[in-house]
Order: sequence, then structure tokens, then C-alpha cells
Amino acid sequence: MKITYYGQSCFLIETLGKKLLVDPFISHNPLQAEQAAAIVASIQADYILLTHGHGDHVADAESIAQRCDATIVSNYEIVTYYQAKGLKGHPMNLGGSWTFDFGKLKMVTAVHSSVLPDGTYAGNPGGFVITNAEGTFYIAGDTALTLDMKLIPLTCPKLDFAILPIGDNFTMGISDALIASDFIECPKIIGCHYDTFGYIKIDHPSAQKAFSAKGKELILLPLNESTNLG
Repeated sequence: MKITYYGQSCFLIETLGKKLLVDPFISHNPLQAEQAAAIVASIQADYILLTHGHGDHVADAESIAQRCDATIVSNYEIVTYYQAKGLKGHPMNLGGSWTFDFGKLKMVTAVHSSVLPDGTYAGNPGGFVITNAEGTFYIAGDTALTLDMKLIPLTCPKLDFAILPIGDNFTMGISDALIASDFIECPKIIGCHYDTFGYIKIDHPSAQKAFSAKGKELILLPLNESTNLG
């Protein structure tokens, strides 16, 4: 399973021959600067997973979905919004699951806010747990620490890794992400939603030291670089 990080909360996950693009925010990411347009144009995606409607998660969804003929997977409100624009979509809601050709996806709780950039109501934010022959992983989306995370080990196969927000201010910070890793019973964490703006800049060595002190691993992928997990 190959995972490429494009900044903020955007990942391209390649699994079972399918490409899943998560929360694409590249063209307006200040850390991507002049290379953003080329990156957006180069990305290939079969599916686009949107955790919620904020601009730093959906900015490039429409253009990439249209170019790639990708299927948008999100809550009912977000999917029908993009379907009205002529794009393909699969609507879901919290607690529901569906088996796609890339594996089984379950939509789980996230505690945050959600509205699309044009002010359209975007329903409830969520996260995703994906299971297939290559492993099981959790994409938390933007969320606070919540006791609902304890339901994941009770309702899903054991996680091989999880993608958690760690930037604080708008989401969990490092301390709460450590607790979240206990709740989901997963010691291998990929960080997201950090450094992009002043409010969410983190101290990388300090963050990784906090995880290693608890016998856990915090992976902070450099922009536009990949790793293999699962």
C-alpha cells in the first residue's frame, strides 16, 4: 500500500490497483507554492474521499474528479452537491459501510464543523475505516478527541495504521492524538493537518519524541513524498 502526502490532509493511497485521493487541498496550499498546478494536473484518482466540506479539504476535488472521472465518496449532502455538478458520487453517512472494489469502507464519527466554500450546508463531518487484503487503516478527518473512537476496535478489524490530525487549534493536538491512538488501539500514526498555517505549526522533533516515549510511532511525511505501509 503506497501513500503519498500532498500537504494539510491530502493523501493519495494506492491499494489493490486503485487510487484513493483524500481531501485534496493542493492548489491553494501556501506550502506547495508554484508546483501546485503541476501536482494537481498530474494526480490520477479512481476515488476521492472527502471527510467534510471545508475548503482546505475540497479545494481541488471538483477539478480532479472531472478530469479523472473519479467517484466522490462522502456524506449524502456533499455527494449530492457534486452530483448536481455532473460528477460521479457514492453517498454515505455515519455508521454506514459499503464494499467497493478497493475494499470495505465504514464511515465513522468526527467532531468538527462542516460547510462548503460557497456556504452550502455540508452535513456532518466524518472519518473512514478502510479494510482490504492489504490491511486496515483509519482516516480520522478533522476531529476533536472523542470517546466514539473507542468503537473502532469493537466494530472494525485491527488497524495497521491511522491518519490523525495533530496541528491543534482546529483539531486534536499531539497530546489528544496520543490518547486517540490508545482509543483506536493503533501505535502507528501518520500525522496530518499541521504546519500549513500559523495556527497549526508544530515542533516536529518534540511531537515525534512524545509518541516514541509512549512506544508509538508518529510518521510525518515530507510534502510530495511517499511511503509503503500495510
